[in-house]
Amino acid sequence: MRPRTLLGSLAAAVVLALALFIVPTVWFRPWSIDHFYARVFIEFGLRHPMVLTSIGLPGVHFEDDRLDDLSPAAEEREAAWVKRQVKVLRGYDRGNMMPSARTSAEVLDWYLSDQEEGTRFLHMDYPVNPTFGVQSVLPDFMIGTHPLHDGGDAERYLSRIRRFGVAFDQILEGLRLREQRGFLPPRFVVTRVLEQTRAFIAVPPERNALYTHFESQTAQIRGLGEERRARMLRRLAEEIRTVVYPAYGRLNAYLADFEPRARTTDGLWALPNGDAYYAHLLRSHTTSEMSADEIHALGLKEVARIQVGMRAILAHQRIDARDLHAALERLERDPRFLYANSDSGRARMLADYQAILHDADLRLDSLFDVRPKARLEVRAVPAFRQATAPGAYYEPGALDGSRPGVFYANLRDSAETPRWTMRTLAYHEGIPGHHFQLSIAQELKGLPMFRRLIPFTAYQEGWGLYAEQLALERGFEPDPLDQLGALEAELFRAARLVVDTGIHRKRWTREQAIEYLVRNTGLPESEATTEVERYIVVPGQACAYKVGELEILALRQRAMERLGSRFDLKRFHHVVLTNGALPLTILERLVEDWIAGEERAAPPRADRVSAPGPGRLPPAPTWGGRS
Repeated sequence: MRPRTLLGSLAAAVVLALALFIVPTVWFRPWSIDHFYARVFIEFGLRHPMVLTSIGLPGVHFEDDRLDDLSPAAEEREAAWVKRQVKVLRGYDRGNMMPSARTSAEVLDWYLSDQEEGTRFLHMDYPVNPTFGVQSVLPDFMIGTHPLHDGGDAERYLSRIRRFGVAFDQILEGLRLREQRGFLPPRFVVTRVLEQTRAFIAVPPERNALYTHFESQTAQIRGLGEERRARMLRRLAEEIRTVVYPAYGRLNAYLADFEPRARTTDGLWALPNGDAYYAHLLRSHTTSEMSADEIHALGLKEVARIQVGMRAILAHQRIDARDLHAALERLERDPRFLYANSDSGRARMLADYQAILHDADLRLDSLFDVRPKARLEVRAVPAFRQATAPGAYYEPGALDGSRPGVFYANLRDSAETPRWTMRTLAYHEGIPGHHFQLSIAQELKGLPMFRRLIPFTAYQEGWGLYAEQLALERGFEPDPLDQLGALEAELFRAARLVVDTGIHRKRWTREQAIEYLVRNTGLPESEATTEVERYIVVPGQACAYKVGELEILALRQRAMERLGSRFDLKRFHHVVLTNGALPLTILERLVEDWIAGEERAAPPRADRVSAPGPGRLPPAPTWGGRS
């Protein structure tokens, strides 16, 4: 055969092979389930450019000039896409898969099936709300997530700002659709959002956070050039003046007109099919089959248990705890434990958070055999979000390392954060909590990309609470008041079970829920109000924390009882952390498989680290030794 003929035949074979791979992978059922996973991830990412930016894939910036499509039509397309993916996924035979591959299929099946179930309740959410509404999420994304490392990033920043008008018009279309279908938000939601949006556009464009952030960040870009940067700043000011502010103005006009028509009830029970929607949200967030009534009862039981421990600590410190709320209120107002409500006081608070996290990081070698590489920074919640944002939250870093993980602390009022509450909050949001778990997941090798990124609230928030408990057990908080702060945080999460289900199942009013939180947790009324309003607009999410924590502790206890001296805390943490986020049922199976494997293994080494039995600390009076 002539060389040209041979080359031609080889080329034809290659083209045919590529066609046999590409055609089913792109348009039909891929030959390999791994190719299907890749297709699902790519298709989702292309439809959600803001998610791609948040992930920070190395070298992927071609979508960084777009915002997500927020229109009702896009939501309908997403629902149809989910249904198709569930059907394709279930077409693969799992019988011959390796255990890890089968777990991947089960995880994606659970997630997509949950999303498919959620399509029954399309447009029943509150896309504009004071806690995580688009009116604050969009500027927060531009300031905290969109990269500004070079001139290309800066140009794409301007492109995204230019798209705010379209995004707000899409949201307005969705709000009108929800109103037509009777899915009305509570009136306080509208009032709070109007307060936010009016404040956001009340300043000149050059003083808006979108402008000042861009101004400060682009000053650090090498090679940008002052003339080009000046032109960009003029363009940005003009976009804010002619696109962003009018978009907020259109939203404000609609909300001001709608406000008298908003409902005066708060729970989902008042919406069409609201009870079924709440049951779905509880299952989605907790990844369990617990009913609202069961969760409510669990919350009441946990609140009572934790309050006993808190009273014991207070009594040990010779503090009158007959009225727990009054005792906590006195401690929270004690000037000895408060920072100055000034720039210098807030700077000191951030520095102290950083010191707490550094200290925690130095203590972990005896507890974990896996550690994240990603950096962690502590920052203040942006000023425009402080009024309605929670006390703290965490944003994961970028996969390419260009953006660190960030623990955001709300510094709106230093009196809301006495020093003895800070350690537990830092452990939850940072190390060994969210930053630790989420960064390890992002850095896992050998798993499909979705396993490194997929969210399951009960697992992720359950780990955050477990991290608090672990720090308490391991002496990270030797001071009795720090230990009290740990219990106060746990009490707060237990009370959430009561309040969330109280609002959406028991038909509590917003005022009833606030009063319960204040009376039972010691939260100041301003913070309790912010929290309750969050539970109203994001139903069920707050229930996931305690459900997840209790499941992880129960699995650890089961392992300790079954393995005895064979139990190794490092190995338990390894199996929990190195599979990515999981539904609790799948986590239970993986831990059970690990226990069985350990039972068959060789006798234990002398250096194994055990957990304190029976999975919790000894009775409270033996905790802090200093008076």
